[in-house]
Amino acid sequence: MNTRIEHIDAGNGATFSAYVSEPAQPNGHVIIVLQEIFGITKAIRAVADRFAAEGYLSVAPDLFWRLEPGVELSHSKEDMQRAFGFLKQFSEDLGVEDIGRVAAQVRALPGFNGRVFVAGMCLGGKLAYLAAARLDVDAAVSFYGVGIEKNLAEAATLRCPLLMHFGGRDQYAPAAAVAQIAEAVKADGRVAIHTYAEADHGFYTRGEPDTIRDAHARTLAFLRSAEEKK
Repeated sequence: MNTRIEHIDAGNGATFSAYVSEPAQPNGHVIIVLQEIFGITKAIRAVADRFAAEGYLSVAPDLFWRLEPGVELSHSKEDMQRAFGFLKQFSEDLGVEDIGRVAAQVRALPGFNGRVFVAGMCLGGKLAYLAAARLDVDAAVSFYGVGIEKNLAEAATLRCPLLMHFGGRDQYAPAAAVAQIAEAVKADGRVAIHTYAEADHGFYTRGEPDTIRDAHARTLAFLRSAEEKK
């Protein structure tokens, strides 16, 4: 695969960057990878590469560009404090608009007629849910989306299939929140929820290898089903 940085038109002369991982054997579809609160880190780039290895053109936009373009934080105490500070300042509405800009730019690529998917972790998991309700995307995958239960009114306006993964030991997306979410989407046959009983928050990037493989396989099956149904 090849990787590069591209720029996304944000309107009014502004742009923001996106990490792009281009597959060696493209399947004709695109997946927009949505970041955690730490920025476009090595872990997020690895997720984009993981999907590129499966044939998807993978695009990971810098959604914190209005706050600090290119920020990349670790899990140190100091960086955790900075990350939560960014989260407090971050506008989810503007973030979803930026995801829409990425999707529009992808759909405008010469000859492109494939599907556009979104997949996000933590903050990105919530944004994937919001994108499924607000944007022209073909399917969405949410990994341990934090705070989805605060936006359950949007479950009634979901526009595409949605897969949500949660960890049974996740204190940021606890069982009570998952139950609320499940109740809100139970009548929508396009929505699936899977909980990994022994998994903690962040399991798709730093969890047990078996759990990562399980979640990845389930995600691929979901995306391939979405490719066929539309």
